Amino acid sequence: MRCPFSLGSCTQFIRRPGIWERFALAVLFLCALASPLYSDQVTINFEGFADGTAITTQYAGLAFSNAAVATAGVSLNEFEFPPHSGLNVAFDNGGPITIVFSSAVSSFDAFFTYSVPLTLDAFNPSNTLVASANSLFSNNEGISGVPGSSPNERIQVSSSGGISSVEILGAASGGSYTIDDVTYSTSTSTPIPEPGSLILALAGSAVLIAFRQRSFVAGVFGLV
Repeated sequence: MRCPFSLGSCTQFIRRPGIWERFALAVLFLCALASPLYSDQVTINFEGFADGTAITTQYAGLAFSNAAVATAGVSLNEFEFPPHSGLNVAFDNGGPITIVFSSAVSSFDAFFTYSVPLTLDAFNPSNTLVASANSLFSNNEGISGVPGSSPNERIQVSSSGGISSVEILGAASGGSYTIDDVTYSTSTSTPIPEPGSLILALAGSAVLIAFRQRSFVAGVFGLV
């Protein structure tokens, strides 16, 4: 069936988005797919606890061992071990701090001030070592730290396969570092497509849109 109106009138009634309008929509859609989906992050700063409080299971989904709170102006020497934020930090109380997650996380990081070299180890649900990181210096205390160091060094680990627990190794007997502003990610991010792949996808979309537009016009006016 042919259009009962003149060519100009018909196009007023059946006008659809033009090829470039469709192409722009396709570009926006593909760019949205290319954007990374960042993981949910949780940060723990140990504020709100009294000096000397043992940190165990106060935070949902986490279980700490050998961790206790030190407060600036009370038991914490804030000149050597300044908090990264607020007044409270946690320290290794009697041995290395371990943190067990009830659900695997994709990354873990925190800010450390230490008097001995540190090693941060991450383990998967099978208790296999999946990531490890070392401190940059042997000592980064505020006054006594080695030249070039500064308090609150950020140390981080990550694993696409998931992290179920971490252990921060300092002095075997403890009392060798503070930890503050612990952050962990509860999901992984979506990788960004390579530029070449994105360009090919856009080019393909343009050809497809042009073909569909041509077929639509031809069908309406009885050209096919």
